[in-house]
Formats: sequence, structure tokens, C-alpha cells
Amino acid sequence: MTETTMTIREMCDMFEVTPRTLRFYEAKELIFPIREGTKRLFTKRDRARLKLILRGKRFGFSLEEIRQLLDLYDADPTQQVQLARTYEVAGRHLKEMEEQRAELDVAIAELKDQMQWGAEKLAEMGARVAAE
Repeated sequence: MTETTMTIREMCDMFEVTPRTLRFYEAKELIFPIREGTKRLFTKRDRARLKLILRGKRFGFSLEEIRQLLDLYDADPTQQVQLARTYEVAGRHLKEMEEQRAELDVAIAELKDQMQWGAEKLAEMGARVAAE
């Protein structure tokens, strides 16, 4: 590895992704490795973009949202527009995640109640069988 570029294997190891993932993001024009024949070399810029892509995916951002945010970074040297848009998208996703968590909390509570009921019924049945 040179100081400025990394091979596909080095990228995979660093970011814990597969070569297929990197090729997919390249095909979607989210990263732009240098091509030397069939060899791909990833620059510092590609590493930064991949880090943002993976973070965005973890937060539930769509690839299109990620693309738009990355494009804003390239278009605005101050990054003010990108930061404002990222904040807006993040706020929407945070709200969605909190709603999902609330729904999960309700489902978990209901499941625990049902399991408690089931445990009590099993105990009653076991007591009946033992008494016979």
C-alpha cells in the first residue's frame, strides 16, 4: 500500500466489507477508484466517502440520500449546505428509528405478557398432572 492509495483487499480489511460491496458502490458511482487494468486503487477521498457511505447505511439513509449528500460535499467547499441537509435527513431518520423502537417496546412487552401467561398455564398443567 502506498501512502495515498489502497488496494481492494486493503479497503476490504480496513472497512470490513467485501470486494463485491466495493464494486457495487463503484457501479453506483459513490466511489471512484483509480483503474489500472483490472486493478482498483482507492484514494484517501474514496476512503472518506466509503466511511460516510457505511455510516449513512447504518443510520438507515438510502443510497440516493447518501449520493445527494456526497454530491453536496463536492459542490460546496464550505460544506454548510451539506451539513444542513445531513442534519435534516438525520433528523427524519432519527424520528423513524425512535418510532420503530417504540413499536418494538410495545411488541416486547406484549410478548413478555404472553410468555408469562404461557408459563403460568404450563405450571398449572404440571401441577394437575402431578396431583393425579
